Amino acid sequence: MTEVNPKASPEESPNERPSKISKTLQEEGDSSEEEEEKEAVDKSMKPGLQRYLVAVEYIGTRFCGSQQQLNHRTVVGVLQEAFHKFIGQPVTICLSSRTDAGVHALSNVCHVDVERISKRKPGEVLPPHEPAVVRKAVNHFLQKEGDIMVTDVRSVSAHFHARFKAQERTYFYRLLIGPELLSTFEKDRAWHVSEELDLVSMQEACKVLVGHHDFSSFRASGCQAKSPFRTLEELSVLEVVSTPYFPSITEREQNSSNGEGPHSFHNKCKTGLPTGSISNGFLAGGSNSGTDLGFGIRRRHRCYVITARSRSFLYHQLKEY
Repeated sequence: MTEVNPKASPEESPNERPSKISKTLQEEGDSSEEEEEKEAVDKSMKPGLQRYLVAVEYIGTRFCGSQQQLNHRTVVGVLQEAFHKFIGQPVTICLSSRTDAGVHALSNVCHVDVERISKRKPGEVLPPHEPAVVRKAVNHFLQKEGDIMVTDVRSVSAHFHARFKAQERTYFYRLLIGPELLSTFEKDRAWHVSEELDLVSMQEACKVLVGHHDFSSFRASGCQAKSPFRTLEELSVLEVVSTPYFPSITEREQNSSNGEGPHSFHNKCKTGLPTGSISNGFLAGGSNSGTDLGFGIRRRHRCYVITARSRSFLYHQLKEY
């Protein structure tokens, strides 16, 4: 499962309190989050601190989840260590969305408060670092990790909160369909299903769950949300090009003979599956049974991507789908 960036608006006046979330946009059971938001923004921040909105991507295979845990490697723990090395003092990372062990993130968002202290004159507070400097410095200390990096940094007001200002959260699930063994390159990146799936029926079933519903049967017994009601904005299933994708010799020759530019094949892959083309031994969009692919050429799987998007989810709500 892969999580993508929870949308948030970083523009916030330093002297204004954040406006309350519209009643029409709130879901039942969100009152507790509003109370927590009040507590979070009412706490005055120490003068000299700069709050940054930080976007991070990571491969979750070697992480024991995102939240900090004693004696376990976590996303928050690694980020806090990198910031500590950068500014010379401990910081607290606040994530917008938590992820379980093994879950990857295309862009998870967090905020962090940083005070820039002079190294030549201890105790002297200097002007805040530029966001580009923060990104470069933190990524320098994350290099040895090899599976996490900062993709964007912005300065925000002291009242901005990564969790409570998140407008929506999106999760992607990749399914690779076919009897062939999963490629080494896809290990821990997708769920392998050996049997054929009925894509049309899956798409029809998704429509039933979209909207405002009581998701009691979809949440874990340990869920602490006051209400089981949530609004699922999107739940869809699409067939996409399986990755990693490298054009076969047939496709390269066709591309050359047609006189197409160097970016034409890439653009076709972005807009849809190449029809009737064989890439790495897989006939895209069709069956490849009985095809003599040649020695060392493996058949590719069909790839389905399930997308779930909502302002918030219940504990383990997606797992129970």
